[in-house]
Amino acid sequence: MIRRAARAQGFIDPFVIFSKLKRFSKPSEVWVPTELLRSGAVLQARGLMNTQAIQHNPDWVWPFWAERQFNPLDDAFIPRAFSLTHINLTHRNWTAVGLPDFHELPLVDPRGLVTPFFDGWSLDAWIVPESEPALLPSRLPAARQELVMDGSLSVITRSHQAGAALDSSVEVVDQMREKTCRVHYRASSATPALLVLTLRPYNPEGVNLVHHIECLPEGSGWLVNKKERLLFSRPPARFVFSDYSQGDVFDKLGLPEASGGVHCEVGMASAAALYSIRPGQALEIEATVPLGRTEHPTTWADNLKGRCRLEIPDERMQFLYEAAVHMMILHSPQDDVYPGPYTYKRFWFRDAAFILYAMLSVGLVERVEKVLDRFPSRQTALGYFQSQDGEWDSNGQALWILERFCRFTNREPKPRWLRAVLHAAYWIQRKRTSAAKKCPHAGLLPSGFSAEHLGPNDYYYWDDFWSIGGLRAAAFMAKAAGEGEKSKAFAVEARHLMLCTRRSLEGAALKLGHKAMPASPYRRMDAGAIGCLVPGYPLQLWRPRDERLLATAEFLLRECFLGGGFYQAINHSGINAYLSLHVAQILLRAQDPRYRDILEAIAGLATPTGQWPEAIHPRTKGGCMGDGQHMWAAAEWVLLMRNMFVREEETENRLVIGQGIPGDWTRAGTPLAMGPVWTQYGPVSVEIAPASAAGAARVSWKAVWHEKPAAIDVCLPGFEPATVPPEVTSVEVVRKK
Repeated sequence: MIRRAARAQGFIDPFVIFSKLKRFSKPSEVWVPTELLRSGAVLQARGLMNTQAIQHNPDWVWPFWAERQFNPLDDAFIPRAFSLTHINLTHRNWTAVGLPDFHELPLVDPRGLVTPFFDGWSLDAWIVPESEPALLPSRLPAARQELVMDGSLSVITRSHQAGAALDSSVEVVDQMREKTCRVHYRASSATPALLVLTLRPYNPEGVNLVHHIECLPEGSGWLVNKKERLLFSRPPARFVFSDYSQGDVFDKLGLPEASGGVHCEVGMASAAALYSIRPGQALEIEATVPLGRTEHPTTWADNLKGRCRLEIPDERMQFLYEAAVHMMILHSPQDDVYPGPYTYKRFWFRDAAFILYAMLSVGLVERVEKVLDRFPSRQTALGYFQSQDGEWDSNGQALWILERFCRFTNREPKPRWLRAVLHAAYWIQRKRTSAAKKCPHAGLLPSGFSAEHLGPNDYYYWDDFWSIGGLRAAAFMAKAAGEGEKSKAFAVEARHLMLCTRRSLEGAALKLGHKAMPASPYRRMDAGAIGCLVPGYPLQLWRPRDERLLATAEFLLRECFLGGGFYQAINHSGINAYLSLHVAQILLRAQDPRYRDILEAIAGLATPTGQWPEAIHPRTKGGCMGDGQHMWAAAEWVLLMRNMFVREEETENRLVIGQGIPGDWTRAGTPLAMGPVWTQYGPVSVEIAPASAAGAARVSWKAVWHEKPAAIDVCLPGFEPATVPPEVTSVEVVRKK
């Protein structure tokens, strides 16, 4: 029926197109995960609405990204021509605010546009003087923004223009268990002006339909779409409303007050509340949006208690660490964990593994445990930890992070966890292809979509390495639970899969003529090779200076780095903070000082509020892919800071202290400290005293061992290395001559 309908209307047969598309990838039981198609359809549907709304209405005041992307004189400009949808591809940047264990995460864009509800409408503010151009933050070339962490979490945005200044502060507060998004505005002008609080039918992704806006009694606020309330601290001088046929409310500000509200069939209703600003006198107004109630109130103080503290002389990097810890707490409400507050406000095992690893490392143990307790319920009857069907890496990732928790806390797996672990390990065994095949993928995991940024369906080594790590983790947990025979069987399976992977890699090396590892045995070298760093970081299946790891890292540094970071040309088409930091981890572990260059570059790419989008536009430095605030990136920043101070070298059963401390930090004349850092040996706190006049520095540590490492290596860059037994608690190291 579809084929006949398409032909009748003169379209190409869609099934012919699909069959040809499949030829670009290896045969797989799942061509594209349904969830990915679903989320893509939602994004493109929004893009279709943007196409109809934005380009035909240039007189509207649009969000920051649209003002830039539709401006032909801006670096962010994208010609529209044959594009069916218009999507934010240049400034996918926002910062969430909220409270721990509360699921609503209001967003603030780079110019202070506030979106209180998930995928909802927004609140903006303008200053409109009588005789000067209006201060419209989304159209300003620059604004100042900062994240404040002082017992709460707030985003402050400051805009100014020709004698007018507008500040906003956005946070979520708890008022008798009623969570409320509170926006405090402070406006001033050198001439008589209006402060305009305006409800916008869009958000950082584009158009969001607003059909109905109604005034609440006594001018106290608005009822939006007959369900959501926006309240003002005091009634405005007057209200103005508009619908799509009349245009933006911005062009109606001079009209007489409109009573009641507005209804718009199109869904582009807009409204404005007008307040008078006297010259030289600051006006302060508060807007609040009730978000909902929760029966499990927790405070920031409760959730930050006992977490790992960092003390370094670099204020920017210190701020990025603090912001990352706060944001990981914010994005793990109760028993869930999200990679982002908007586009990625959902669960994936891949992202969760890295985020939970970072949270565990900084001591957020109870919060991690609650999320892990839900893992068994996310497993299919066949033992598959399914994020998206067709991705075969998730079982290894789920097993690995469960094992990390057991090691770090010195606990046996819970009975419910153990059942899930055994099923998951058996699933990997069953999922592998036959090792008897005469082909490059013999014994590996089947062709799949894998981590979607590696390319079309293929036999990705990324899946195999994660499965090896998962089987080893299952062997450890089975042994800890008294399942000795099963533990041995999983260890044997892990060794066999590693053998098959090595054989395949040897064949690839012979074909390509070098040791650098391609993404799959059927690929040439490209950006997808980033997935082959996983046996070095985080799994540590191979030693730090394994020539395959270092050759792959060298290829990526030479061919795939742009502006100091890893440019993922496949799908993301932007600089990836978290993948860049994976390369930095490989270099750090190999004692290659170039990790510092990546560290500095990624710090420079963070937004003023200390966030990274999933991928960063090389020209605008705004987000161009995924969520505008990516928790995997935040987790990687925390993990790199952690490993710079203290990390395990699992291939040698050693603890390494201070290996990544930059030389300028030790010369700053201030003490350095981090701890307690949770490790597989127990919590460890490290202090580094300033170097003395004689050039010596004292490195001290406190540990609560539940398993002692074979030795402790103190490897402070620029100082002579020292190796001591775990009973020692400090050592003095001297500068290299």
